[in-house]
Amino acid sequence: MTNVENKQVGGTPAQTQPSQPGIESKMNPLPTQPYEYSGSDKLKGKVAIITGGDSGIGRAVAIAYAKEGANLVINYLEKEQSDAEETKQLVEKEGVQAILVEGDIGDYETSKKLVKTALDHFQQINIVVNNAAVQYPVDSFLDITVEQWDKTFRTNLDGIFYLCKEAVPHLGQGDSIICTTSVNAYRGHSILIDYTSTKGAIVGFVRSLAQNIADRGIRVNMVAPGPIWTPLIPSTFDADQVAEFGTETPLKRPGQPSELAGAYVLLASQDGTYITGQCIHVNGGGTMCS
Repeated sequence: MTNVENKQVGGTPAQTQPSQPGIESKMNPLPTQPYEYSGSDKLKGKVAIITGGDSGIGRAVAIAYAKEGANLVINYLEKEQSDAEETKQLVEKEGVQAILVEGDIGDYETSKKLVKTALDHFQQINIVVNNAAVQYPVDSFLDITVEQWDKTFRTNLDGIFYLCKEAVPHLGQGDSIICTTSVNAYRGHSILIDYTSTKGAIVGFVRSLAQNIADRGIRVNMVAPGPIWTPLIPSTFDADQVAEFGTETPLKRPGQPSELAGAYVLLASQDGTYITGQCIHVNGGGTMCS
């Protein structure tokens, strides 16, 4: 059994962090990352850009990709510097290179910088992982401000468009784009209306872009996580909600970032060459129609 499988059934200790995006090193317990993942050169010689790659799901993907031989360009926000530096160290232990690029993915210039950095350092881009996101729980729909709505869409959806627009001209046969959507795109969420709307839009974007660029041999897919224990959770929900987080799933616990990494490897590697326009659901047992 893995450490995750041995985890006690139930939620996590009540806790909060003062602001998004949250810091992984301050979480209790720390998220389980794929440190024991055993790579087999599935991504050897590839270059991946990962947004929100400093912690949580993004860090898990970065570590797994590094163990599979990929060099990385990792995007993060300034306040996540400590997490980003730790991720860089973890990645480079695997004998690959990791370049950190600070910036808000909701700013088009950040996407330009990410692509330029990848090309300047590695002369190629093979994998784009659109993972960065924000969420702002609000009990009443009427309390969602225009500013909040715009911020959520700019980060969660516009940022994906920006990075794909910049990266696609440099992708080719066998390359891959992977977006992080959410279980909420398929079932809704009463206090995350703007967030859930962006995640639903990602589903349509992925399916449509996959069709549009299929003739170039580029695959476009998505992963829909369920309740995953990442810094976004204690930095957006109150302590009582955090304590119950994930207990509504059939497995009665939140998932760990390490439990998602394999899905992102599959979609980026030769193992997934006949998969495009699809969604992999990693949600602890929720039944979804995708």
